Amino acid sequence: MNAFGDVFRNLDWSVVTTALLSVIPILICLTIHELAHGAAALALGDDTAKRMGRLTLNPIRHIDPIGFLMLLIARFGWAKPVPVDMRKFRNPKFGMAVTALAGPVSNFLLAILILLFQVPIMRLVNGDGVGHYVGEILRMTAIISVFLGVFNLLPIPPLDGSKIVFSILPDKQHNWLMRYERYGFFLLLVIVMFGFSPDGPLRTFMNTVLDGFVNLTHGPSMFLFG
Repeated sequence: MNAFGDVFRNLDWSVVTTALLSVIPILICLTIHELAHGAAALALGDDTAKRMGRLTLNPIRHIDPIGFLMLLIARFGWAKPVPVDMRKFRNPKFGMAVTALAGPVSNFLLAILILLFQVPIMRLVNGDGVGHYVGEILRMTAIISVFLGVFNLLPIPPLDGSKIVFSILPDKQHNWLMRYERYGFFLLLVIVMFGFSPDGPLRTFMNTVLDGFVNLTHGPSMFLFG
């Protein structure tokens, strides 16, 4: 019994705490991402997402269980795709590109909004009590939001980046690539396996983008709260 108690006490609870604190940021980032897709599509003439109840801040409507777990564990993942009927767009290819771009852009804007408060957030993080956990949740939301936005801009199906690239191609090349879209997920897994390790090129690039957002907003945050 004492041996069991020693093992229990020596567990690295920081890992569990970090995972639990990540749940709220992941739900926020995925919900904003998918809501932005649906809102952009509606603005361009497609009400499919609205009719199917996807224009909502209710995260349950947007969560893909596997994609959520991947974000929780590995900091990359996905949500349940918002349904889009590109035939309802006046310019289908342009409409699809704008709708796809809306998701990552919403994540970047969310990150910038949070990082404008980075000075008081870090004061919370370095403090104690409930404020510490609130600061951690806000900090993680900014980080995950940037990572989600960058990840989804990869030009690999089924990510948003592929829809943007496909939409600017001539019809012949577009139709040819669409035939192979279903194989993109396997390519994506390979890239993630080799590129998303701590020192991998994909993780390094994401960290570079995150640093750029932090540096961009540091001056205004210091001016407002320093």
